[in-house]
Amino acid sequence: MPSRPIAVLTAIPEEIAAFGDHLIESGQETVAGIRIHHGRLDRHPIVLAESGIGKVNAALAAAILLDRFGCAGIIFSGVAGGLDPALGVGELVVATEVIQHDYGAMVQGTLEVYRAGALPFPEFRGELPYIADAGLIEAARRALTDAHFGTILTGDYYLGCGLTRERLFAGLGGKAVDMESGAVAQVADAFAVPWLIIRALSDLAGEDSQLDFQTFVAKAARTAAAAVLKSLPLFDEAAAS
Repeated sequence: MPSRPIAVLTAIPEEIAAFGDHLIESGQETVAGIRIHHGRLDRHPIVLAESGIGKVNAALAAAILLDRFGCAGIIFSGVAGGLDPALGVGELVVATEVIQHDYGAMVQGTLEVYRAGALPFPEFRGELPYIADAGLIEAARRALTDAHFGTILTGDYYLGCGLTRERLFAGLGGKAVDMESGAVAQVADAFAVPWLIIRALSDLAGEDSQLDFQTFVAKAARTAAAAVLKSLPLFDEAAAS
């Protein structure tokens, strides 16, 4: 077991509550308004936080966890909207890569998506995605046999529009869309630690998404949390390899 904890991040109360009795706390503290839980998830040492919604909140929380507590990696547990029409509410998606779909240059009324943080001129566009550690993803494929693996998109708006959902799926190939994962991956890459994004679909990001979200968010959060519990040992394997 690694001596350093794993950072576990959520965005909303339903996502952190989904860990239930699996979380054994040894203490709490608040940093920059973010409540941080120290302890274990099952037998694994963790620091756990609820960041709040959106990329800035997620980046702030991820940076605090990785910098202040020297975490060996970070894992996000949460819900998302579905983009891939082959997927339904409740299904599990693990990110092999993440793209911030709302970052880039607006040209003639169309957003040209760039790698987050790149100067938004064509010669600096770079590769769009942040890519998850290959060994960690391979281990996750073995551990999470019911999950779908692929691209997750991140943007700072809640998606409840079928036309936009279709455009994002066609243009960027995302299986799911959320409001935090791209920022978490960007921060993790800056700290040179492995990251894992685990999301369960609470809605299908269309016109009925808000109703579906309210109906299914708690159940989807529990699905993601259960997958996180299965995935924590994978960071041990990655550290040993």
